[in-house]
Amino acid sequence: MKILCRHGGGPAFHLIAAILAVFLASGLLPAAELAAGTKWATPYYIVEGTQPGPTVLLTGGLHGDEPAGARAADQIRHWPITRGRLVIVPRANEPGLTAGTRHLPGIPRGKHDLNRNFPRSNETAEARTVIARAIWELARKEHPDWVIDLHEGYHFHQIQPKSVGSTILDANSGTGINMSVVTRMLEAINGTVPEEKKRFVRLRGTANGSLARAAAERLGARALILETTTREQALSLRTRQHRIMVRSLFEKLGILNPGGPTLASPDVPAETLKAALYDAGGTTTNGPRDVRKVMNGLPSSLLWRIGPADIREGALRHFDLVIFPGGSGSKQATALQPEGREQIRTFVEKGGGFVGICAGSYLAAANYAWSLKISNHRTFCEMQDIPGAGRRSMWYRGQSQTVTMELSDEGRKILGGSSRPLPVRYHNGPIVSPAGLAGLPSYRVLASFRQEVVLYEPQRGTMINSPAIIASTFGLGRVLCISPHPESSPTLRPLVANGIRWAGGR
Repeated sequence: MKILCRHGGGPAFHLIAAILAVFLASGLLPAAELAAGTKWATPYYIVEGTQPGPTVLLTGGLHGDEPAGARAADQIRHWPITRGRLVIVPRANEPGLTAGTRHLPGIPRGKHDLNRNFPRSNETAEARTVIARAIWELARKEHPDWVIDLHEGYHFHQIQPKSVGSTILDANSGTGINMSVVTRMLEAINGTVPEEKKRFVRLRGTANGSLARAAAERLGARALILETTTREQALSLRTRQHRIMVRSLFEKLGILNPGGPTLASPDVPAETLKAALYDAGGTTTNGPRDVRKVMNGLPSSLLWRIGPADIREGALRHFDLVIFPGGSGSKQATALQPEGREQIRTFVEKGGGFVGICAGSYLAAANYAWSLKISNHRTFCEMQDIPGAGRRSMWYRGQSQTVTMELSDEGRKILGGSSRPLPVRYHNGPIVSPAGLAGLPSYRVLASFRQEVVLYEPQRGTMINSPAIIASTFGLGRVLCISPHPESSPTLRPLVANGIRWAGGR
């Protein structure tokens, strides 16, 4: 890849320009900022292959409640393209994405939908609102051969026709010039969707005032809107679906070599801590959200959500550590499948980090047929006969409650914090003890419970003073297992951040 830079001036200027060109080519810096100096300011990136080819304008996040497109665009800008030119605006509606709202915050009705603010059919060739005008000016300047706009619908179109979820909208519907390309993209994505009613379909036409329609009509570009579906689908899956469709197009255009993975290594400074966050089968809604809040307190860090297919594809090699949040350890293991679980073991064994929170600590344990066996602990999960209730597993202790935990000396060195007992939320996290598995080093206790939660009498006395947080190694990698939920408490998030940093080798 390369970046073309036009400049003049003396030797010092040339040196600075050369340095900037290196950074731009690696994706470390944006090419420039749209709507600079306003609340709508957002970066865009230009990536060039070594050979001439088509220019593609790729946008995400025009609607702030559709985060998958923004994430996919930000990941695609790291792809090693071979020819052509990519102009990428990952977060078009930055304030909306930050607030999680569809429309432009603070803009009155009639102008608040960014994807209706571009030049309309049979009207003047002007965009409305500051950010729409900035994006349209960029499009006019770059004059792309293709415009790809990434969006999300609320439901699967084949199930709920009022939604455009899981579709490819063709702005060039009158000519059919995109048909072969769209067919190829549909084959690529639908090969990953087992349920027929949830598969993607082609729709003709795009909304008046949309970027795609304006680009097709005013610039003569081939323009597509790619719509994933938010309903009951993990963010990592929707982001991956965008990448699969875009990759199929880029392969067809010769921009990318065929047959490669959909997730490339993030091209960021060496000191950046690169974390992969699992958010798919077996996780809750709150877990990934709270981990994101923890990572916000870590400077020089990058967090990308990934799912089982990404892991099975080998995506962990691009990261320093992987984080598995709360939910169900067994369901996480089922979603990963044996191949995915083995990928995690290999990743940690070769030096990657692993952080398991609640369910993630069950996943790391050594006492289940489905567990990773990367930490030498077992969990208290025996079946017991309970009078009046029948046989019950002892891992379940009821609803979420607050207990106290106390850090050990080593825990304070790794996690920080004080020696006083700390209140922490507990919700059926593992009660651990040594597993004694041959070939695995013993874990070290970083924190211990000082109170317990009891639902059944046989549980009494098994939690108090047992480990709440443990650390160990597996091969060359580091493993951190956390039974409670300190990530859900703002006051305890710095401890979790320090633990993540430790697991990542920082």
